[in-house]
Amino acid sequence: MTRRPSRLVRVLSPALAAGTLLCTAACSDDGGTEGTDVQGVTASQVAGRRQTPSPTATLSTDGARTALITEADIEDDWTQVKDTEAENWHDSLLIGTVDVSDFLTAKAQASDCQRLLDSLFDDDLLGRPSGASELRGFQQGDSRLLYQVASYDRTGLQDSLDWMGTLPEKCDQFTVTDGGQKRTVQVIEISLPKVGDARQGLRVTVQGSAGGDDATLTLDVAAVRVGDDAITVTAGGLDGDENDSAQQAVQQGTQRLKDVLAGKSPAPSPN
Repeated sequence: MTRRPSRLVRVLSPALAAGTLLCTAACSDDGGTEGTDVQGVTASQVAGRRQTPSPTATLSTDGARTALITEADIEDDWTQVKDTEAENWHDSLLIGTVDVSDFLTAKAQASDCQRLLDSLFDDDLLGRPSGASELRGFQQGDSRLLYQVASYDRTGLQDSLDWMGTLPEKCDQFTVTDGGQKRTVQVIEISLPKVGDARQGLRVTVQGSAGGDDATLTLDVAAVRVGDDAITVTAGGLDGDENDSAQQAVQQGTQRLKDVLAGKSPAPSPN
């Protein structure tokens, strides 16, 4: 994945200027895996660690593409877009510098919140994949849904999920500044289906301005670990959250990934 572009080129195309949206590879609720606890992990995450881990298998590029969800896996009128278009989805509302004065522990918490915004912009919330990685994007009106399947180093992957689990407390509300403009960001935890070996879900809300008008960007972000692999979903936009579709993507997508890792063809979509 290319490094984050300079601020001058991280600007939405004219077609998107009236509605800046982003869907990135994202996160999951109820973290958990087999292993020792990490500071800041919630009780729900510890409970999730009691699940039987998925068998280890190597995910190929073809397998990752087969594991991607389709339009039939999610509700409403989502339309799949070209991969080249989805790869360039970024949102200018996520650009900015976190105001350190908002935090009691200052730099430590501010750094976590800055990492959250930067990784949402760069589509690498779980870190850089260590193996196969495929993504697919869907659009519905002014909302977008970005879905990714990728292989990671398991330790780093679980560390990322555990880190995400601390964000609703560390980054519950903070301010970012960019070019003299201020935006308010809120982060809360959202529940996800009890699937996979570990999961974490977040809702990130950014209040600011777009095209000179007040705007609120709402993103539901979910990640689910299956062995050394993970799915990430980011869904939402300026029209509000897309929680139902994100939940369906998690439910259907996790099963598709498990089927692929087991050497099976994913079952037909329910719709």
